[in-house]
Amino acid sequence: MSINRVNISGNLTRDPELRATASGTQVLSFGVAVNDRRRNPQTGDWEDYPNFVDCTMFGTRAEAVSRYLQKGSKVAIEGKLRYSSWERDGQRRSKLEVIVDEIEFMSRGNNQGGYGQEAAGSYGGGYAAPAHQPAPAPAPVQAPPAVDVYDEDIPF
Repeated sequence: MSINRVNISGNLTRDPELRATASGTQVLSFGVAVNDRRRNPQTGDWEDYPNFVDCTMFGTRAEAVSRYLQKGSKVAIEGKLRYSSWERDGQRRSKLEVIVDEIEFMSRGNNQGGYGQEAAGSYGGGYAAPAHQPAPAPAPVQAPPAVDVYDEDIPF
């Protein structure tokens, strides 16, 4: 038995790129930076080492989600890994990316002070706006109280 599930949270490294395939399927590509925290052997101090993860999302959700994301947005993602390889200029190339199944917005966006499309800030599973109607307007969401816990405070 094998399991192919990935859960990451981090910040977008660039603005998302929305494009369409020849058949019209929407494809959203973006990068997420996640930190690996480990002790520096020379100083003994804890340090963050970034990992950069390519993420891809497909379908009508990709278009809708693209309106809420920008460079620096903090997100939590659940998905699966996909390995791709190709040859360019005689060089063999490959990459490992996350195919996004679920995404949760974890930082404020440019949507009237709310946290995302839905009250919980998540955007996944089965949403499909009709092509002839605009997507529903986000419901007003009251911002949660500020929390004094940051990624730097967590020792792993």
